[in-house]
Amino acid sequence: MEKDDLKIVNKGQEDEMEVSGYRLCRWKLALVGLGVLGSGGFLLLLLYWMPEWCVKSTCNRSTLREAQILLLRSTDEFKRWFLAKVRVMLAPGRNPFDSLGSQTTSTVANGHTPHPFDSPADDLIRKYSEYQPVQIRYFTLHSTKYFWNDMIQNFEVLTGLEDLEVTCSSLHSEHSAGLTRNLQDYRRLFFGVNEIAVKVPSVFKLLIKEVLNPFYIFQLFSVVLWSADEYYYYAMAIVFMSVISVATSLYTIKKQYVMLHDMVAAHSIVRVSVCRANNEMEEAMSTDLVPGDILIIPTNGTIMPCDAVLISGTCIVNESMLTGESVPVTKTNLPNLGLDVKGGEGDTRYSMEEHKRHTLFCGTNVIQTRFYSGELVKALVVRTGFSTAKGQLVRSILYPKPTDFKLYRDAYLFLLCLVAVAGIGFVYSIVLSIMNSVPAKTIIIESLDIITITVPPALPAAMTAGIVYAQRRLKLIGIFCISPQRINICGQLNLVCFDKTGTLTEDGLDLWGIQRAEGGRFHLSEEKAYQQALVKSHFVACMATCHSLTKIEGQLSGDPLDLKMFEATGWVLEEATEEETALHNRIMPTVVRPPNQLLPEPAATPEQDMELYELSAAYEMGIVRQFPFSSALQRMSVVARLLGERRMDAYLKGAPEVVASLCKTETVPESFSEVLEDYTKQGFRVIALAHRRLESKLNWHKVQNVNREHIEANMEFLGLIIMQNKLKAETPGVLQDLQRANIRPVMVTGDNMLTAISVARDCGMIPPQDRVIIADALPPKDGQAAKINWRYADNPIKPANEGTHSQEVEVSVEPQLQQQYHFAMSGRSFSVIMEHFQDLLQKLVLRGTVFARMAPDQKTQLVEVLQSVDYFVGMCGDGANDCGALKRAHSGISLSELEASVASPFTSRTPNISCVPSLIREGRAALMTSFCVFKFMALYSIIQYISVTLLYSILSNLGDFQFLFIDIAIILLIVFTMSLNPAWKDLVARRPPSGLISGPLLFSVLTQILVSLSFQTLSFLWVRQQSWYERWTPESDACNMSSNTSSSPHSNTTQHDDHNIKNYENTTLFYISSFQYLIVAIVFSKGKPFRQPSHKNWPFVLSAISLYVFLLFIMLHPVAAIDDFLEIVCVPFEWRLRLLLIIVGNAAVSVLMETLLLDIVLWKLVFSRDKPGASGAGRATQTPQMGIDQWGAPQCCRRRKVPKARYMHLAQELRVDPDWPPKPRTTTEAKALPGPDNGSYQTRPAS
Repeated sequence: MEKDDLKIVNKGQEDEMEVSGYRLCRWKLALVGLGVLGSGGFLLLLLYWMPEWCVKSTCNRSTLREAQILLLRSTDEFKRWFLAKVRVMLAPGRNPFDSLGSQTTSTVANGHTPHPFDSPADDLIRKYSEYQPVQIRYFTLHSTKYFWNDMIQNFEVLTGLEDLEVTCSSLHSEHSAGLTRNLQDYRRLFFGVNEIAVKVPSVFKLLIKEVLNPFYIFQLFSVVLWSADEYYYYAMAIVFMSVISVATSLYTIKKQYVMLHDMVAAHSIVRVSVCRANNEMEEAMSTDLVPGDILIIPTNGTIMPCDAVLISGTCIVNESMLTGESVPVTKTNLPNLGLDVKGGEGDTRYSMEEHKRHTLFCGTNVIQTRFYSGELVKALVVRTGFSTAKGQLVRSILYPKPTDFKLYRDAYLFLLCLVAVAGIGFVYSIVLSIMNSVPAKTIIIESLDIITITVPPALPAAMTAGIVYAQRRLKLIGIFCISPQRINICGQLNLVCFDKTGTLTEDGLDLWGIQRAEGGRFHLSEEKAYQQALVKSHFVACMATCHSLTKIEGQLSGDPLDLKMFEATGWVLEEATEEETALHNRIMPTVVRPPNQLLPEPAATPEQDMELYELSAAYEMGIVRQFPFSSALQRMSVVARLLGERRMDAYLKGAPEVVASLCKTETVPESFSEVLEDYTKQGFRVIALAHRRLESKLNWHKVQNVNREHIEANMEFLGLIIMQNKLKAETPGVLQDLQRANIRPVMVTGDNMLTAISVARDCGMIPPQDRVIIADALPPKDGQAAKINWRYADNPIKPANEGTHSQEVEVSVEPQLQQQYHFAMSGRSFSVIMEHFQDLLQKLVLRGTVFARMAPDQKTQLVEVLQSVDYFVGMCGDGANDCGALKRAHSGISLSELEASVASPFTSRTPNISCVPSLIREGRAALMTSFCVFKFMALYSIIQYISVTLLYSILSNLGDFQFLFIDIAIILLIVFTMSLNPAWKDLVARRPPSGLISGPLLFSVLTQILVSLSFQTLSFLWVRQQSWYERWTPESDACNMSSNTSSSPHSNTTQHDDHNIKNYENTTLFYISSFQYLIVAIVFSKGKPFRQPSHKNWPFVLSAISLYVFLLFIMLHPVAAIDDFLEIVCVPFEWRLRLLLIIVGNAAVSVLMETLLLDIVLWKLVFSRDKPGASGAGRATQTPQMGIDQWGAPQCCRRRKVPKARYMHLAQELRVDPDWPPKPRTTTEAKALPGPDNGSYQTRPAS
């Protein structure tokens, strides 16, 4: 593709593409038309399969501005081509956010044109008659519209209001009034109908698309050829198989489309209330919504039809559709920083990711709304249709990236090799036929027939059988799969990332204790907060108010941590009813109060009024304003007021380090860091609390508009809450199994660093004797370059030499000491290293075991970095904030029970990580099955090719029913039963090869080809040397030498054989080849260490034994009817015995070559890369990386070539690098080089 007018669309995004423009060329079109006619339509098919050839052969290159056709190519590793047609629409303006003149708009708005529009564009142009209609060029690809932008001379996507780069205050001031109906119609021209339309293609369309697959075209060609050669039965059998295959495929695809359509269509089109620019309310269909509309959220809740930002009121939302977690989330209105009090910080730009606590996402369920009397809960529409969060999720399912796996690439290479072999046979057949003066029609048919024999028509069905069986077995153990092709990839996983909370540890947290602080000093830790002495303390008040809990149908609901914390106080939460809210001129606050039994009894005087007595005894707090928890800020806060008090209080809770930084220094105890470190080392989750008495001038109205930074400052430190997050019972055992299998576990969590390290030690991810090096990266500041400070998290529990003693047998001391370390880093450090230390990043992930405080997008980036060093990465999470990483990983496993979590290829009903080894075992079994089947199908083709080639030399061939018996009775039966072997019960410390083009597999196939060729050639030549041999005729009777002559009379009545099928060579080769298919099936059907032994696969054993018995029976005891049917001739009994000896010899040599030579010698050599180095290495002392890293160990490399995987290269380099790992208490600085790709650095001792 020329670079002169090459542009990039979606720059920097997942679907980035190069785009170039073309215009149709008439003379090229005419030439292609002639070519299509001349090739009988084959050229048309070729251009359909190759979009880039299609465009280049029919068009001339042009600028994008003038292009009629666009050719796009993805910039990822797949380099896929797409073709798009440029369309033109007329509109009154170029920019969807133009107002089109206030006068015209208001005139039309007041006119209220009653008739429906025939064409929205024409109608608008008629209304705006003084505007010159403009032509807007656009194209559509993957449900996304790209519009031409003259400013940037490129196409761009219009996503929504965010394109305007609006600030939070401008959303309130400029966009909160709503749109006129005409402005809405104008915007709809650009943004389209607000609908995520999953069109279910008609069966006819799907059929055409499926049938135009190159393989089915090849099958069609084969069937026509066989019919021309009067091989009707076999042609019918292939047609029957193809019809079943196509029908099954159509049913599956159609079913998936219907399921996705139903999932998306449910509640996607609803009636909504929209607020117009003239403050009028209007009922409309959700499909009419455009960015900028003001949507009124009903009090009883709704399913959101678009992405919208709350500008007034509060909502409680269930976001399980997007996140997989059904914990209700409280969404508050976007703060209006334009009305902010003095001292507040500047206005910020609205971003859906940054302001997701104020954004209602499409497809999520609004359960309840809380509102002001006289005011409505309003949301401003930000995105519609496929631009929404739900739309993007559906797009990723509709248009997934292809699964890049070496097995599939190698399979195509292997097929090309078979085609090359077929080419040799094709030429051989033509030459032989011309030499023997064969008629031209026969030459053409028999030459082409060689090609159809070499490339097996049943290959796709055979290859998918193992995957289908594995999918069925996974379903039985509660693992559901929406991407079956990924099962094979699971067999290659050598690294699995685990989320911590809810995945490795229990979902719920238990309150272990509290540690209050007063006057800059810690009190002793206390077991519970439910005590009379603390009931009126700020500490308990903070626990009771600082949360996002709400009541849904009378039940407290919300974040599990908030729930545990609130329950520990024993307080009661009460929310206002709709009636109560309507009586007040503002929203009724949520009220919390302690149980009466905890409150001290005030002394009541006899003359005191009972009502006054009750009022004085009341102690309750109203939550006036809530600043929800933000993962970016790592904190949440509330403003509350005690009943009867004039001044309000601010309460804050969050990550201890963050809370301490917002408190007055004198209120934070000096021992804060030591106490915190002590708790986190023990694996506790620690939350800090703080409080501040607010100024009296801050009344209710001002508090509603105050900036959270203004509230969350100069706080007084209250103390720590210590929560216990227990490991799930299965976690240590599963991680131990993975480490034994040389599969490296990595923790990716949003929790505190030291807590994560402690959990990693507890569950065995970091062995007790290993050191943990924390990489603390700081961004550039005040002209100083970015830097990383290296420090040890703690001292290992055991001395290093205790753990390494048994491994010093074969490995020198220094490298061994080097291996005993792991890196840990926070999300913030990860981002800095990603930006400023690119060269260092890959070295760090090679040893990185703990990644803490990671945001959802950082988890995805980490998976990408691990994949960039050639790891096969699995991701296991509970779906809450792991969606991106689950999608990006080679194999994502969601532990969420909600099937709505469609982001993950695999979903486990078992809520613990025990599903991970099961999935890997099934993946390995499916992968080995694919290898076995592919090898068997390759051998089947070659064996049949050898038979036919030998028979062609005497102008003979296999008979129609012989082909039928081999292909249906032997091949299909064996293929579909040999795939039934279940997975081996244990995960072993080696992986199957990832591709077919590997030493052992090629050796296996080639040796079996040579064995088959040798024994077929031997029997073919030997039969011609027999004393009784003569050219067979219907009158021939070689059986009179044998006592069994039962078949002679039948032979004599046989009609003349035009195709020369009946002869001694044919019969001999039919018997030999039939047994050869069974021999290679048994030889290739491997069991341990990835699959159960074949003798446990009873359908396969039964099929093989039945076929052996049948073939031996018809060979040793001829049956006239069967011989006539299979066109077999009678041969002497002594020759039958000799055939039996040849078959036994063939079986012995095949088994010997495969088991002795391959399994014992070559197989173990190639798998030595997966072994953990020295045989004396103790499993218990092996680090998680050791088994993986020793793939690049020096002792291997001295006798083997340089490893292919990038991480193996790195392991080798680092093993001889004297400056690695970085020493503790040193600093690595980025060299301040110009340009964005700054990856250079230098290390120096810390000052």
